[in-house]
Amino acid sequence: MAKEKKESILVPVDGSESAERAFDKAVKVAMTDNAHIDILNVIDTRQFMGEMQDTLISGDTIYQMTQDSEEYLKSLKKWAHDNFGFDDIDYHIRYGSPKRIISYDFIKDHKDTLIVMGATGLNAVERMLMGSVTEYVNQHALADVLIVRTDIDNNPIKPKA
Repeated sequence: MAKEKKESILVPVDGSESAERAFDKAVKVAMTDNAHIDILNVIDTRQFMGEMQDTLISGDTIYQMTQDSEEYLKSLKKWAHDNFGFDDIDYHIRYGSPKRIISYDFIKDHKDTLIVMGATGLNAVERMLMGSVTEYVNQHALADVLIVRTDIDNNPIKPKA
C-alpha cells in the first residue's frame, strides 16, 4: 500500500493576537493529524510603491522589515516547541499582496491542504480601506480555510481596547 502524503497546514501571521491564536490552534490540529505547518508572513510591498513604481522607502528599511519578520517567525516556531513540543514547522516570508499570496501563490508552491487564520488582523478602518484579507482568502483560496475566533481552550478572543 502506498504511503499517504503528509497533510500540510498554512498559517498566515501578521503579529496580531488573532493570528497567534490561529497558530496555536493549527499546532493543535497538526499534532492530532500528524501534519506539517508552514507559517507565512507576507510583507505587503504595494504600500512602498509610488505612482511610477519606484519604491518610496530605502532598501535598508525593507531589509530591516525582513529581519524583523524572520525573528517573529522564529519566535513562533520556538513557542510551538517550548509549549507543545511540536517541531514540524517551516517559516516563510513573501513580498506582495497578502490576499493573492495566501489564496493562490503559496498554496500552489507548497501544496498546503488547509489554511488556518485569525478572523482579522486589522482594525475597523484598515478593513474598510483595504478589505479583509481573511474574507478574501475565505472566498478565493485554493485550499480549505479554518477561521479561528477562539483561543486554544475555545474561549472567544477578546479584541484589545
